[in-house]
Amino acid sequence: MKIYISHSSNFDYINKIYNPIKTSNLMLSNEFFFPHDTHENGIKTKDIIRDFDLVIAEVSLPTTGQGIELGWADYCDVPILCIYEKGSKISSSIRFLTDNVIEYNDTEDMLKKIDSFIKTAI
Repeated sequence: MKIYISHSSNFDYINKIYNPIKTSNLMLSNEFFFPHDTHENGIKTKDIIRDFDLVIAEVSLPTTGQGIELGWADYCDVPILCIYEKGSKISSSIRFLTDNVIEYNDTEDMLKKIDSFIKTAI
C-alpha cells in the first residue's frame, strides 16, 4: 500500500512519526512517502496525492497547510486516517473529512494502531 504521511511542520515529525515508522514492520509491506524528506525536490502534494492508497495525518497540532492537504486527499477520494497524541485538542473540522480518527498513548501504541487499521480497514 502507498501511504502519504501528513503532519504539522511544527510537530516533532522526525522523532515522533518518521523514525518510528521507518524502523517498524510497517515498512515491510507498505511504501511510505515522508514529505519533508523530499520537500526540497519541489514535489507538490496537490500533484501526487491522488496516487496514494491512504493518507495518515498526525493531527495533534492543527495547521492550515495540513488542512489543505487533507482537502486535496478528500477531493481525490483517498482514504484518510487521522491520528493524534492523547490529550491533544484536535480540530473539529476533521469530522468533515473522515470517521477514521485514532488517539494513541505513545509511539508503540501509535504503530500498533496504524498497523491494525491498515490490516482491517483498507
